[in-house]
Amino acid sequence: MSIFNTMRLSGYGMTAGRLRMDVISNNIANSQTTRTEEGGAYKRKQVVLQANESNLPPVSRFQGSSEMAGSDSLHGVKVVRIVEDDENMVRTYEPNHPDADEEGFVEYPNVDITTEMVDLMAASKAYQANITVVQTVKSMAQAALQIGR
Repeated sequence: MSIFNTMRLSGYGMTAGRLRMDVISNNIANSQTTRTEEGGAYKRKQVVLQANESNLPPVSRFQGSSEMAGSDSLHGVKVVRIVEDDENMVRTYEPNHPDADEEGFVEYPNVDITTEMVDLMAASKAYQANITVVQTVKSMAQAALQIGR
Protein backbone atom coordinates (compact mmCIF):
# COMPACT_ATOMS: atom_id res chain seq x y z
CA MET A 1 0.00 0.00 0.00
CA SER A 2 1.46 3.36 -0.96
CA ILE A 3 1.80 6.39 1.26
CA PHE A 4 -0.81 8.20 -0.78
CA ASN A 5 -3.34 5.36 -0.42
CA THR A 6 -2.81 5.42 3.34
CA MET A 7 -3.43 9.16 3.45
CA ARG A 8 -6.49 8.80 1.23
CA LEU A 9 -7.95 6.08 3.48
CA SER A 10 -7.40 8.25 6.54
CA GLY A 11 -9.01 11.15 4.72
CA TYR A 12 -12.13 9.07 4.10
CA GLY A 13 -12.15 8.12 7.77
CA MET A 14 -11.80 11.74 8.83
CA THR A 15 -14.64 12.81 6.54
CA ALA A 16 -16.92 10.09 7.92
CA GLY A 17 -15.88 10.91 11.48
CA ARG A 18 -16.61 14.59 10.98
CA LEU A 19 -20.10 13.79 9.68
CA ARG A 20 -20.70 11.50 12.66
CA MET A 21 -19.66 14.27 15.05
CA ASP A 22 -21.92 16.76 13.24
CA VAL A 23 -24.94 14.43 13.44
CA ILE A 24 -24.28 13.67 17.12
CA SER A 25 -23.95 17.40 17.87
CA ASN A 26 -27.25 17.98 16.08
CA ASN A 27 -28.86 15.28 18.24
CA ILE A 28 -27.59 16.94 21.41
CA ALA A 29 -28.70 20.39 20.26
CA ASN A 30 -32.22 19.11 19.55
CA SER A 31 -32.60 16.94 22.65
CA GLN A 32 -35.53 19.06 23.87
CA THR A 33 -37.10 19.98 20.50
CA THR A 34 -40.79 19.09 20.57
CA ARG A 35 -41.75 20.66 17.24
CA THR A 36 -39.98 20.22 13.90
CA GLU A 37 -40.78 21.31 10.34
CA GLU A 38 -41.86 17.73 9.57
CA GLY A 39 -44.18 17.78 12.56
CA GLY A 40 -43.75 16.12 15.91
CA ALA A 41 -40.70 15.85 18.13
CA TYR A 42 -37.15 15.62 16.85
CA LYS A 43 -36.03 12.05 16.11
CA ARG A 44 -32.51 10.89 16.89
CA LYS A 45 -30.34 10.47 13.81
CA GLN A 46 -27.53 7.99 13.25
CA VAL A 47 -24.90 7.70 10.53
CA VAL A 48 -24.63 4.32 8.79
CA LEU A 49 -21.11 3.62 7.52
CA GLN A 50 -19.89 0.87 5.22
CA ALA A 51 -16.51 -0.25 3.96
CA ASN A 52 -15.96 1.15 0.49
CA GLU A 53 -14.43 -1.83 -1.33
CA SER A 54 -13.88 -2.70 -4.94
CA ASN A 55 -15.99 -5.37 -6.59
CA LEU A 56 -13.38 -8.11 -6.09
CA PRO A 57 -14.65 -11.27 -4.40
CA PRO A 58 -13.61 -11.54 -0.73
CA VAL A 59 -11.33 -14.55 -1.35
CA SER A 60 -9.16 -12.65 -3.84
CA ARG A 61 -8.55 -9.90 -1.26
CA PHE A 62 -6.78 -12.28 1.14
CA GLN A 63 -4.63 -14.60 -0.99
CA GLY A 64 -1.03 -15.59 -0.49
CA SER A 65 0.72 -14.65 2.73
CA SER A 66 -0.69 -13.31 5.96
CA GLU A 67 -0.71 -9.84 4.44
CA MET A 68 -3.56 -8.55 2.35
CA ALA A 69 -2.76 -9.37 -1.25
CA GLY A 70 -5.56 -7.14 -2.45
CA SER A 71 -4.95 -4.16 -0.21
CA ASP A 72 -5.50 -1.90 -3.21
CA SER A 73 -9.12 -3.11 -3.23
CA LEU A 74 -9.77 -1.11 -0.05
CA HIS A 75 -11.09 2.36 -0.67
CA GLY A 76 -11.90 3.62 2.81
CA VAL A 77 -15.29 4.06 4.35
CA LYS A 78 -18.41 5.63 2.93
CA VAL A 79 -21.59 7.00 4.42
CA VAL A 80 -24.48 4.84 3.29
CA ARG A 81 -27.24 6.96 4.81
CA ILE A 82 -28.38 8.87 7.85
CA VAL A 83 -31.31 7.15 9.54
CA GLU A 84 -33.91 8.46 11.96
CA ASP A 85 -34.74 6.42 15.04
CA ASP A 86 -38.43 6.93 15.84
CA GLU A 87 -38.63 4.36 18.65
CA ASN A 88 -38.67 5.07 22.38
CA MET A 89 -39.93 8.62 22.11
CA VAL A 90 -40.49 10.08 25.58
CA ARG A 91 -44.05 11.07 26.49
CA THR A 92 -44.43 13.39 29.46
CA TYR A 93 -47.62 14.71 31.02
CA GLU A 94 -47.47 18.50 30.67
CA PRO A 95 -50.99 19.79 29.94
CA ASN A 96 -49.88 23.46 29.85
CA HIS A 97 -47.16 22.89 27.24
CA PRO A 98 -48.02 24.41 23.81
CA ASP A 99 -47.22 21.10 22.09
CA ALA A 100 -49.35 18.93 24.40
CA ASP A 101 -51.84 16.61 22.72
CA GLU A 102 -55.53 16.27 23.65
CA GLU A 103 -54.62 14.09 26.64
CA GLY A 104 -52.01 16.60 27.94
CA PHE A 105 -48.92 14.60 26.91
CA VAL A 106 -45.90 16.10 25.17
CA GLU A 107 -43.67 13.92 23.01
CA TYR A 108 -39.96 14.61 23.59
CA PRO A 109 -37.06 13.39 21.45
CA ASN A 110 -35.53 9.97 22.02
CA VAL A 111 -32.10 11.53 22.55
CA ASP A 112 -30.16 10.30 25.58
CA ILE A 113 -27.41 12.82 26.32
CA THR A 114 -25.17 10.20 27.95
CA THR A 115 -25.35 7.93 24.90
CA GLU A 116 -24.70 10.87 22.59
CA MET A 117 -21.68 11.99 24.62
CA VAL A 118 -20.19 8.48 24.55
CA ASP A 119 -20.77 8.30 20.77
CA LEU A 120 -19.22 11.76 20.37
CA MET A 121 -16.14 10.70 22.32
CA ALA A 122 -15.77 7.54 20.20
CA ALA A 123 -16.15 9.51 16.96
CA SER A 124 -13.65 12.09 18.20
CA LYS A 125 -11.10 9.40 19.10
CA ALA A 126 -11.51 7.78 15.66
CA TYR A 127 -10.99 11.18 14.04
CA GLN A 128 -7.87 11.77 16.16
CA ALA A 129 -6.54 8.33 15.23
CA ASN A 130 -6.84 9.19 11.54
CA ILE A 131 -5.04 12.49 12.14
CA THR A 132 -2.25 10.55 13.84
CA VAL A 133 -1.98 8.24 10.81
CA VAL A 134 -1.70 11.21 8.45
CA GLN A 135 0.94 12.85 10.65
CA THR A 136 2.92 9.60 10.88
CA VAL A 137 2.82 9.06 7.13
CA LYS A 138 3.91 12.65 6.61
CA SER A 139 6.86 12.13 8.98
CA MET A 140 7.80 8.92 7.18
CA ALA A 141 7.73 10.68 3.82
CA GLN A 142 9.90 13.51 5.16
CA ALA A 143 12.37 11.00 6.61
CA ALA A 144 12.52 9.18 3.26
CA LEU A 145 13.30 12.45 1.52
CA GLN A 146 16.10 13.13 4.02
CA ILE A 147 17.73 9.81 3.07
CA GLY A 148 18.11 11.02 -0.50
CA ARG A 149 20.06 14.13 0.53
